[in-house]
Amino acid sequence: MTVSPPAARGSRQTTRTSVEVVFRAERDVASWEARHARGEVPGRWPYGLDLLARPGVDLRTVSLPEPTRADRVRSLVRATVHRPRGHGDVGIAWDENLARRMLVLSPHARMFAGTIWLTDALEIDPSADRVRHALDVLRRMDGVFVNSRAQVEPLQAALGRSGPPVSFFTFGVDHEFFAAQPPAATPLVVSVGGDRDRDPTTLFAALSRVHEARPDVEIVVQNASDVPAPAGVTKIPRLTHAELRDLYARASVVALATRPNLHMSGLTVSLESMSTGRPVVLTATPGHEDYHRDGETALLVPPQEPAELADRVIGLLDAPDDAAALGRRARQAVEDRFTSAHLADGMAQAVGLD
Repeated sequence: MTVSPPAARGSRQTTRTSVEVVFRAERDVASWEARHARGEVPGRWPYGLDLLARPGVDLRTVSLPEPTRADRVRSLVRATVHRPRGHGDVGIAWDENLARRMLVLSPHARMFAGTIWLTDALEIDPSADRVRHALDVLRRMDGVFVNSRAQVEPLQAALGRSGPPVSFFTFGVDHEFFAAQPPAATPLVVSVGGDRDRDPTTLFAALSRVHEARPDVEIVVQNASDVPAPAGVTKIPRLTHAELRDLYARASVVALATRPNLHMSGLTVSLESMSTGRPVVLTATPGHEDYHRDGETALLVPPQEPAELADRVIGLLDAPDDAAALGRRARQAVEDRFTSAHLADGMAQAVGLD
């Protein structure tokens, strides 16, 4: 799949840059694009990376499977006899796992990769095979990018002085798919997500308190963890993007609890909720300063403090006008700084397209 903006009329013929964005084979971009046209998923491409298209850039995607052992052997042989040349050939991988697939199956003259889980894995066990292998891959990139400023320093230290530069730019969401909605008609507290750094124990303890204080409030949690939901909390295992959008639209408050982490677990949900105009209460972890202003665009609580999380949720439920105003300011913050277009512009600068 290729996107090439037309050259401006009367412009000089310039050298074009070929940019290949790598996705997992498990995520078929053509199908995603068709679903987006039907209003089922955000972004024409995942993460809105089709917005990297700009004059002078021939943009395309490739979906890569997990490399086999034979693929890895061929990659080693190829690296010893041939190296892609030319600055006009760029490959971009969203995360460290995709960077490995790109390096083995579709190498480019210049390669850039994002990092998500690696910085937190470094803190747990820097000698783990998975960590060492990921660092080896990233050291062969021309640049590495992150969406949490808290990741920059530890990642630079791990890659070493001879490693590639690490850049930060803000994440963004499809603010048209997650459009602003009027305040909810009936009180509903929502929580979404279950990645490894979510804290369901703290979340459910907080929501139990909310239920005790406001038994009239519906509480819905999308989470596939083994932690049982307390009384008054409905737990659902998964949602489509369209179902998630509709759930945000019904929400009075969105609550997120995460363990301490550097990559900002819960960031996507917080920005999608803010884009919908919903007040968000979330754990203050490193890096949040670039996205959330306590009391202005979100409410922040310390990690593993269920009582404080519950109190701030209850406070919003008891003051719907204040909650609505917080949601409006959150929506404006997304429009101003955290859309998919902002993400694409930050990435374009990080990989040298601007």
